Amino acid sequence: MNKLYLITLFFITFQLQSQGLPGLGAGTTPNNKPILHGKNWMVITGKPLGATAGSAIFQQGGNAVDAACAMIAATSTMWDVLSWGGETQALIYNPHTKEVIAINALGYAPSGATVDFYKSQGMDYPPQYGPLAATTPGTPGGIMTMLAEYGSMSLEQILKPSMELAKGYPIEAQTADAIEAQKAKIKEWPYSKKIFLPHLGEAREAPSAGEIFVQEDLYQILAKLVEAEKQALAAGKTRKEAIYAAYDRFYKGDIAKEIVRGTREQGGLFTEADLANWKVKIEEPLHVNYKGIDVYKLQEWTQGPALLQALNILENFDLQSMGYNSVNYIHTVYQAMSLAFADRDFYYGDPAYVNSPMKGLLSKEYAKERAKLIGEINDPKIGAGDPYPFQNETNPYGELLKKNQATIASLSPEQINSTLDEQFITDFHSGTTSVETADAEGWVVSVTPSGGWIPAVVAGNTGIGLSQRMQSFVLDETLSPFNLPEPGKRPRVTLTPSLAMKDGKPFLSFAVQGGDSQDQNLLQLFLNIVEFGMDVQEATEAPNFNSYQMQSSFGDHEVRPGAMVLRDDTSDWIRKALVKKGYHLEFWNKTSGPINAIWFDWRHGTFWGGSSDYGDDYGIAW
Repeated sequence: MNKLYLITLFFITFQLQSQGLPGLGAGTTPNNKPILHGKNWMVITGKPLGATAGSAIFQQGGNAVDAACAMIAATSTMWDVLSWGGETQALIYNPHTKEVIAINALGYAPSGATVDFYKSQGMDYPPQYGPLAATTPGTPGGIMTMLAEYGSMSLEQILKPSMELAKGYPIEAQTADAIEAQKAKIKEWPYSKKIFLPHLGEAREAPSAGEIFVQEDLYQILAKLVEAEKQALAAGKTRKEAIYAAYDRFYKGDIAKEIVRGTREQGGLFTEADLANWKVKIEEPLHVNYKGIDVYKLQEWTQGPALLQALNILENFDLQSMGYNSVNYIHTVYQAMSLAFADRDFYYGDPAYVNSPMKGLLSKEYAKERAKLIGEINDPKIGAGDPYPFQNETNPYGELLKKNQATIASLSPEQINSTLDEQFITDFHSGTTSVETADAEGWVVSVTPSGGWIPAVVAGNTGIGLSQRMQSFVLDETLSPFNLPEPGKRPRVTLTPSLAMKDGKPFLSFAVQGGDSQDQNLLQLFLNIVEFGMDVQEATEAPNFNSYQMQSSFGDHEVRPGAMVLRDDTSDWIRKALVKKGYHLEFWNKTSGPINAIWFDWRHGTFWGGSSDYGDDYGIAW
């Protein structure tokens, strides 16, 4: 690469960035997938067939909310990596009110789900799988609420692709192989076995890639929702009222009765009142401003505010001068994430039940104090801070915080230097997909639906796989007094869609699957674009690093202080320098996670879509 070329590349990148456009990257390799360009609409999600469902809705005249609802429904039907009994959470930009809206469609703990109950079962945490891992279904309510309040189409229209899929579709290798790998667990639950294992007794009991996968029970449930809508419309109800009639049939009618019967038969705790009393919440999102860009996340019932806290901390450093993925950059971002996630682990929880100190946690002054803790080497014993003084209050959990910090401080060298075993990695990165949509009218939707991934307990003769989200609670108040289970309470989850606004207009819509790694990958995507001038596709494919220095939200909630995964093309000198800073490293071929993102080109009035080359994620634009 000659000197003239480098000067030219630098000049072009500088010129593009000065005009508010992405540059030519920061030393990344050429994209493995093309940038998506569109002027009318754009859809991106976890599977090609899911994206096709969204594009079909746009071609019928729907808006971005309609398309997102159809894509959530389709991906749920395809078990990518969720089911209809899981949870849906979304950020929606409404171009008419100029507001970002938060959708909370996370199920809650059923009757009887208490700390004492799970401890009486000999458990240190709620279980990872099975009927006792299930929160109430949230995704159906989330889809129907989004559609009723912000969509333009009927429930029948947006469910049509899913109903066709349920009648039978060629299953992908990823899902088919996951079924085969988990078949021993699936056989524990009769309704799951009936759906997932069509070849019982054969060497391969799961469907094979490309085989037509039929879900007749689920088809009948979706048909009942459409029937309820049609009956309401025939009775003179409005479009919105008819959709809510279907909502009521799911949560209060014959569908709810079968969900409860089938769940309790298999040892679950659901009651009909649990489903009837659950409601989707339309909320105010949280946000911070990072160098003129407003970044929005869901409230503290998710891990989303950890990204906001990390941005506040990183605002105190000159990241550009460090250089993309330099030793100092990786170290600084890692430490900022450790500080933010330590606060997540202790303070975040369902705001309907606990009063998390979010004003203090998201204050710039608190971030400055936390930033002072970043030294020259990794601190494997970083714990939660005390944000209460930054909202002029005294910490009511001061003694528990001291115990929490003492527990972290007592970590042994063996715990600090433990390796990343396969089960820990699998748990840490569990589940989820993402859905991104935008249209020419100005609607923007970012969603991370999840729950009910394989292996899932199916609730009776409904075809609906139940969520496993109860495992995100803890049973020890020393770990978190804010995230203890009780009936009606939502667990603190990893699910975390993102929207960024600049100059009052959408700037970036972005989400990713992957458990506790989500806000790590999304933080780096955002910085790739804002600090280093990458275009959206470069930013989704660029090599990230992943930290495990926080409590896993799954399984046994383990911590791996100092553990870091880097891409395997990381240079030897960076590897050696990071080891000297106290990190123990592992290397993967791809590290960005399956990130999906839409960047808004207001100069030309178009959308730029990025979908990383990590998995099966796919987009379509027009």
